[in-house]
Amino acid sequence: MLVHPQIDPVAISLGPLKVHWYGLMYVVGFLGFLILGKRRAKQPNSPLTPDNIDDLMFWGAIGVVVGGRLGYMLFYNLKAFVANPLTFFQIMDGGMSFHGGLIGVITVMIVAAWKWHKPFFAIADFVAPLIPIGLFAGRIGNFINGELWGRPTDVPWGMVFPKVDDLARHPSQLYQAFLEGIVLFILLNVYRRMSPPMGAISGLFLIGYGVARFIVEFVREPDIQLGYIAFGWLTQGQLLTIPMILLGGFFIWQAYQRKSKGKA
Repeated sequence: MLVHPQIDPVAISLGPLKVHWYGLMYVVGFLGFLILGKRRAKQPNSPLTPDNIDDLMFWGAIGVVVGGRLGYMLFYNLKAFVANPLTFFQIMDGGMSFHGGLIGVITVMIVAAWKWHKPFFAIADFVAPLIPIGLFAGRIGNFINGELWGRPTDVPWGMVFPKVDDLARHPSQLYQAFLEGIVLFILLNVYRRMSPPMGAISGLFLIGYGVARFIVEFVREPDIQLGYIAFGWLTQGQLLTIPMILLGGFFIWQAYQRKSKGKA
């Protein structure tokens, strides 16, 4: 049985200024997107330029934060939001939703496609293989904070989170970091090198993330204010991934349909 290291969530403290590890993980994700994105943008036949990457990172960061927070309030804590809409700004108290952040990023890409006169999926397929960097970093931030812990378990690597109780639990944050971060990054970038038709990479991202999240939710403690949505096991996280998986499959099917007809 392991014990959570209880790392101080504040990485740097300079007087009244406190920099949290979780915030630094966002920086890692954005920098990873910027560095690898610019490198790919310099390659022949890239649909985006290095300057495009700068714009996407800036507006995408806003989309992630605003969408992630709004998504959390709407999907996971609607009662509190309705009772006091100003809780939206209490980000330091925790509460960000991947699905909300994804909607924010999609909105940014739709606007970018319109502004740059490029197909939406040309941008989305470029961006998708870079997103797992931020997902990995974010889950490590969750682990450092000792939040979003797993359900009680008797597996040898079960971990006690002292601020919760003295039960050994699944370190579900690390499972998600591995599946949503490392595995999904490798999968998307290997697939990208196979030159799939436009839209297929985006579809694979939706399926890959959706399946990874659906699986881990079986060992992750559901949000206390929601519990199980149905059947005594279905969580809100799983419910939100189902349309992702279906939509991802549709995107891949459409992509190969267009390719077979010589349109992509």
